[in-house]
Amino acid sequence: MRIISGTLRRRKLLTPRKGLLRPTSDRVKESMFNILGPEVEGRVVLDLFAGTGNLGIEALSRGARKAVFVEKNREALRLVQRNLLNCGMRERSEVLLKEVGQGLRFLGTQDKCFDLIFMDPPYEKGLIRKTLEVLATEVVYHRDSIVVIEHDRREPLPDLSGSWSLIRQRRTGDTLLSFLAPVLRDRPDQAGLNDGGPCKP
Repeated sequence: MRIISGTLRRRKLLTPRKGLLRPTSDRVKESMFNILGPEVEGRVVLDLFAGTGNLGIEALSRGARKAVFVEKNREALRLVQRNLLNCGMRERSEVLLKEVGQGLRFLGTQDKCFDLIFMDPPYEKGLIRKTLEVLATEVVYHRDSIVVIEHDRREPLPDLSGSWSLIRQRRTGDTLLSFLAPVLRDRPDQAGLNDGGPCKP
């Protein structure tokens, strides 16, 4: 597993013992970041179900200002921390040892804001729906933010009406990449949200 592009190009990342995680393949990751293009540079990134930190560190390599990693497994979290240290990215990152729902609620209490949210949950566990439901209440994003979900092609997205809009989807093998934008207009509970532009780190 390696960083594909940017200041850390070709840097190898530490990988987990077999069976602990399912890291995003280089092929899928390259497809994801090719689609995002300039949307990464200067942005504040949230890496949910972070695993090794693969996606968030790739974003940092490509010019993201800051990345926050949320992971509940201690062994995986240690991999994130070691990879950040080896890549010289500790000062531009924050790591939370929390279940994703708890992590989002914590970030909500801190009034955090993210331009890009990566979501790579274990496949076919119902975690996409659960996470999007929490995101609907913990609004840690703005009107122009993008959520990128990596999921198995046999696991369709839940009903997104009223909260999210599917703006793009790409299939790579058995993996689907779904790009979502928040639907925030005409929601009085979210009237104070940032109307667009990058979040502050």
